[in-house]
Amino acid sequence: MTDMNNALDGLHCTSRRLVVEKAFQSGRGNVSGPPVIPLLSATAPAARTSLCKGKSNEEEEESFALVPNPFPELIHSSVSPIVSECLLPWTKNSSTQVIKVYSEDQSSRAVEVPSDITARDVCQLFVLKNHCIDDHCWTLFEHLSHLGIERTIEDHELVMDVLSGSGMDSDSRLYFRKNYAKYEFFRKPLDFFPEHMVSISSEANGLVDPSQLIETFLNSSTCPEIHGHLHAKEQGRKSWKKLFFVLRRSGLYFSNKGMSKEPRHLQFIVDFSDSDVYTALSAKKVHGAPTDFGFCVKSSKASSGRELRLLCADDEQARTCWITAMRLLKYGMQLYQNFLQPHQKQKTSPMRSISENSLVAMDFSGQKSRVIDNPSEALSVAVEEGLSWRKKSCHRLSGHGSPSSSVCSIGLSHCLTLWLLQYMCEYSITTVVTFTPVALHMTQPWFHSKLSREEAQRLITQQGLIDGVFLLRDSQSNPKTFVLSLCHQLKTKHFQILPIDEDGELFYSLDDGHTKFSDLIQLVEFYQLNRGVLPCKLKHHCARVAL
Repeated sequence: MTDMNNALDGLHCTSRRLVVEKAFQSGRGNVSGPPVIPLLSATAPAARTSLCKGKSNEEEEESFALVPNPFPELIHSSVSPIVSECLLPWTKNSSTQVIKVYSEDQSSRAVEVPSDITARDVCQLFVLKNHCIDDHCWTLFEHLSHLGIERTIEDHELVMDVLSGSGMDSDSRLYFRKNYAKYEFFRKPLDFFPEHMVSISSEANGLVDPSQLIETFLNSSTCPEIHGHLHAKEQGRKSWKKLFFVLRRSGLYFSNKGMSKEPRHLQFIVDFSDSDVYTALSAKKVHGAPTDFGFCVKSSKASSGRELRLLCADDEQARTCWITAMRLLKYGMQLYQNFLQPHQKQKTSPMRSISENSLVAMDFSGQKSRVIDNPSEALSVAVEEGLSWRKKSCHRLSGHGSPSSSVCSIGLSHCLTLWLLQYMCEYSITTVVTFTPVALHMTQPWFHSKLSREEAQRLITQQGLIDGVFLLRDSQSNPKTFVLSLCHQLKTKHFQILPIDEDGELFYSLDDGHTKFSDLIQLVEFYQLNRGVLPCKLKHHCARVAL
């Protein structure tokens, strides 16, 4: 998807301009920019508690003055134009705690939150604060650095329970970042559960269609089963042993006789009623595992690292299958409700800072401006706007002609313009910003400049190993070229982007000049719509947020 910075660059270049304008009703305040919910630091607890507890009118007015109302049009005229934080949707009681949240660049922010706040609420708070696009992929992670493990904190989990239940005196951290794979198994279960690892247990007397597997996890009357070989670290030793494991609703077992599933040969290891599954970040280096595809099961009562159940798979597909199955067995229908919740909210009450009815398309091509009431005309103007900007931007960015004829300009500008309109409507943007055309790709969230191959693989792995997760970076071996790092079938692949000079005109290409682009933004837009020489389309870009 094309980034907003790129799109805003060209909207000022045409004589016939499509903008989004707010139509205010009389008596309402002016709201500009996205809604921002103030974050309280640990240094200002008094301001918060004074809002939640009874005080005199003078004291309340003095406290209220510190918190401006971001939604004046939503407050009844008889109510003070100042909003108390007690009215925020995630505030359930006046008991508060201070938590510290980190981002991928190790920047952090301390915030005071209710003691019963959920992981989803924390993510929503940081999405609003950082003006991020909420695509429901932002996730809170629990990171235990001294053990080299981390896990996804489920959206419904209480953050304070997670921090207090670590069970060890450790430097547990909370990380806020993207996780595109969090609920992807609901959309594409076959990508997460290989057929050779999935069956129904012997009690059900039969096999299960992998496409029906999610239903068996959610249905308490059925018994899904995951089986396969894993390396297990022997308790109290440094050695690892390869065993045949079986995962059932009652817990995790291993067979002490080959691949036998007979009850007398299955030895119980752990259940998940009071345990969580973690990913091992550097299994070989930290735990001496035979591969880097390690994970572990940790009980909330564990008092030391020796009590971890360390396991290791032979490949990423097997590890993903085991971890996903354990999450489903532990939380079941709750995960499915977490997956549906944001989509249901979108249909019933989409998050908007102002009403959609107050957003109109305007035409300034004539002597007088007019409202474009016809949706078809508004769309045609949007496409024309994008085409005109794209043609001009080709000359501005490269200093020479236009891109290769193999680029589908209409599709690109149509995609760009529709996304821009949606973004501007969602965040009430009424101002057009102009960017310098030189090296415009440096402003894009998918471009990560001087990132090494190993760092690119780590970043993609952290943000979700699903098809289409990508980023662009400078080449380490050739400073004049760029590299596209793309995830496909749980593996990160790297494609070199070569500059091509034709009669003084500079282009970029992934396929030795067969398809040429005047800049990297054009290249990304094209491969978001067309697979071309890539194994899959570009779908999700890796983004970093500094808190």
